[in-house]
Amino acid sequence: MKNVTLGTLLLYLSLFVARSLSQDVPPYTEDCRTDAYPPSKKDIPVKTYVLNLDLPPQQRWANLAKEKAPQIKDMINSIINLVGSVVNTTEAIAFVDKEFALLADGLPAPYGDEMKGIATAANIPLGQVVLYNVFYELFTLCTSIVAEAPNGTLYHARNLDFGLFLGWDVENDTWSLSEKLRPLIINVDYQSKGETVTRAVHFAGYIGVLTGVKPGVLTLSMNERFQLDGGYIGFIKWLLGDHSGKWMGFFIREVLVDSISYEAAKKSIMTEELLAPAYFILGGNSSGQGCVITRSRETMDNLEEMTKTESGWFVLQTNYDNWKNAPFFDDRRTPGDKCMNRLTQDKVGLAGIYNVLSTKPVLNLLTTYTALMQVNTGYLETYIRNCPQPCFPW
Repeated sequence: MKNVTLGTLLLYLSLFVARSLSQDVPPYTEDCRTDAYPPSKKDIPVKTYVLNLDLPPQQRWANLAKEKAPQIKDMINSIINLVGSVVNTTEAIAFVDKEFALLADGLPAPYGDEMKGIATAANIPLGQVVLYNVFYELFTLCTSIVAEAPNGTLYHARNLDFGLFLGWDVENDTWSLSEKLRPLIINVDYQSKGETVTRAVHFAGYIGVLTGVKPGVLTLSMNERFQLDGGYIGFIKWLLGDHSGKWMGFFIREVLVDSISYEAAKKSIMTEELLAPAYFILGGNSSGQGCVITRSRETMDNLEEMTKTESGWFVLQTNYDNWKNAPFFDDRRTPGDKCMNRLTQDKVGLAGIYNVLSTKPVLNLLTTYTALMQVNTGYLETYIRNCPQPCFPW
């Protein structure tokens, strides 16, 4: 991992100050795009894999784990090296291999067994696979949108941003872990008895879900929420034996697989105890069914219904409470709202929303993928993203 140079620090310090003084800092920000869809060759569509839920848990991910083993190992090594920058790398590996492996048996079924299957198939120590799966509970930034067309059709799309402060490559002006993640992005078609149960976006080797669609029923994405009583506290409580809270990625997967309706999913998201605070962006299959549920670990703090927003036809959520002003140093909400309103409801569709999510700084150097979903058809398409320089680091 390369050291950050003084010049790079000064450059981004100046950008930080400029962004604090003005929402528009061309060319690091830009006017609302209308030309990003259809995606260019640089925005690569990801491959879809089938997950057979009828197989024993240890066999479900085996073929994918074998295929993606080099990329998974590369990502895990980067995480361990990051830990090793704080403590001795050899000691960190020994601790992860031993202590994190023990966590697998305490995870709710079938997740521990699925991780064991991945570890065996990819020839990676189980503790490292568990670490890889825990990591995403703590470090995600995002922008999610649910919007309704005039005829009542609902669209759901999101950018997933990952890797903030987790290693900067000064030679390429990129976040190191974000670069490692992009080759791992896949779509997964969950099937039982040969029929699709749900579709989700995954990082190969990570068995939780952050983005998905249950065809004909609902769409769902999760954005991280920053609180002092956050995911670290929930994780520590879980390690100490309090397993009342649900792991975020596992919980979203369960909602997508098991929920029979928008309202059932909404109730579960509003009431279940979680390991981390979060924003859940939920879309249904009928006019008006779109909302943002703001959660602390143990309680719901706010419910923003799409029909009660200023626009009445979309919700847009980043990583900050939507009833407060976004912080000056990371305001993706203002340009996102501006571009949605400029799009207008008459032009709502996957193309228009993709253009909004492709507009800097909504698109930034942390953005790993953009996912597009439409509930009625069960449509899910995901593109690997790279923000062309000049581009804000977040």
